[in-house]
Amino acid sequence: MKSISRIPLSCCVLSTLILGSFSQAAQADEKIALLTSWYAQAEQGGYYQALATGLYKRYGLDVSIQSGGPQINGMQLLLSKRADVIIGYDLQLLESVQRGFQAKAIAAPFQYDPQGLLTHASVTSLDGLKDKTILVSSSGQSTWWPWLRARYQLSDAQVRPYTFNIQPFVADENVAQQAYVSSEVFQAQKAGVKSNFFLFSEHGYPPYGGILITRPDLISSRKDAMAKFVHASMEGWVSYLQNPAPGNALIKKDNPKMTDDLLAWGVEQIKAHHLIDGGDATTQGWGTMTQARWQKTRDFMVSAKLLNADTDWKQAYTTEFVEHMQVKP
Repeated sequence: MKSISRIPLSCCVLSTLILGSFSQAAQADEKIALLTSWYAQAEQGGYYQALATGLYKRYGLDVSIQSGGPQINGMQLLLSKRADVIIGYDLQLLESVQRGFQAKAIAAPFQYDPQGLLTHASVTSLDGLKDKTILVSSSGQSTWWPWLRARYQLSDAQVRPYTFNIQPFVADENVAQQAYVSSEVFQAQKAGVKSNFFLFSEHGYPPYGGILITRPDLISSRKDAMAKFVHASMEGWVSYLQNPAPGNALIKKDNPKMTDDLLAWGVEQIKAHHLIDGGDATTQGWGTMTQARWQKTRDFMVSAKLLNADTDWKQAYTTEFVEHMQVKP
């Protein structure tokens, strides 16, 4: 009978360490491709922060971030499996669900939409828009514009296209335009224009801001990874609003046109308007979603004829990843 050679203890220890390291590396190789809704800026700061500070890696995730833009159809890329998670908007998601697309929201980092209207200083309330030309993008015409038009008795005849160029507003005091609190408002100030900004959510506009959307098949097949991604992303937002420097460095790398002063302005406005820590997030944790909020958005869309009343709107989201997360500073 052959004798069995005794393996040195040091080799056993080394093998254990190697296997342990291999196991950790395998977990860290859980790839998630995130597609944002726009060029890199403060509104995506939490995700860049989670990447820059190693939060994703600590959760065993290998996250890549791809910037969106005006010519990029995030929902199309998600459904064609070229992205695992996209940053989108509840109105577009509900409309997609109506059309039978398989997509579902898993978290709402922005409790309020950063969208609003930029006016000249002579307009002191949204009631003062009836004689103004209003610049609206193509996406705005099927989202916030029907709400604004109905609430303030405005007319489609007032609308002109918004081409993401602030110069028409700067040149004409009779013009108002759509704006994000973190970008165009800053541009107007830099241009020396005395202006006012009205955040739609502070006047009753119900949708969330940028929500995280994935496919139901990924929720089923990669539930643990999705849960980790949501949790790490919200921890990234907490970290970003405390010290945005690491995330901003990556944002500027992805978007060289982004400046330090604009990023600082964006962070300041996110905090000032409680876009992330306001609403239900105050008590239920950052990223939370509720049926009541989704129903408000659904009801608005039905009343504006943007959504059929019989659409199964509850298929557009799941709260399973945020119900007990309780991420807060």
